[in-house]
Amino acid sequence: MNLIGRIGENFKESAQTKLDASELLAAPIARAVEMMVGSLLDNGKILICGNGGSAADAQHMAAELVGRFEAERHELAAIALTTDTSILSAVANDYGFKMIFAKQVRALGQPGDVLVAISTSGNSPNVLEAISAAHENQMPVIALTGKGGGAIGEMLYESDIHICVPASRTARIQETHLLTIHCLCDGIDCLLMGVEE
Repeated sequence: MNLIGRIGENFKESAQTKLDASELLAAPIARAVEMMVGSLLDNGKILICGNGGSAADAQHMAAELVGRFEAERHELAAIALTTDTSILSAVANDYGFKMIFAKQVRALGQPGDVLVAISTSGNSPNVLEAISAAHENQMPVIALTGKGGGAIGEMLYESDIHICVPASRTARIQETHLLTIHCLCDGIDCLLMGVEE
């Protein structure tokens, strides 16, 4: 096995996936930035959920918003719904794993808040339930998916925003989701602070 060659191919494939996605995703990412800034300026908050690597992405995004991305600014209201083990284990035990995010969205979400729902396949049952709960709470949804969007793509409202990576490999989708999250955080900072460069 030629590990050096394999590693090089992974880098090339990742870069090509991002380049292919850039034209397709720039407009929905820009709309998502505007949606989140509108919510934050109206004293709303961003709720974020996902499983596995997407759970890590949810926590990463919340950290960038509550702490800072690249520039100093006021804290922004964001909560990763993946972090409270007591809530996660209690809800999973009493209601089933598919309800771990939906219960939190119903408890914490208000009209005008935004749910960022992350699922590489677009088919995660607990993310689907979270989106349903957000819709019940009159919260718009920003969905980060891949593989054509799956069931999530079919359940989104016209007012929601779908950022679907044009790839089928989970690793490539996750890598592009991370870049998307950085674009979202950068865009939020630019709009809030008037950064031009």
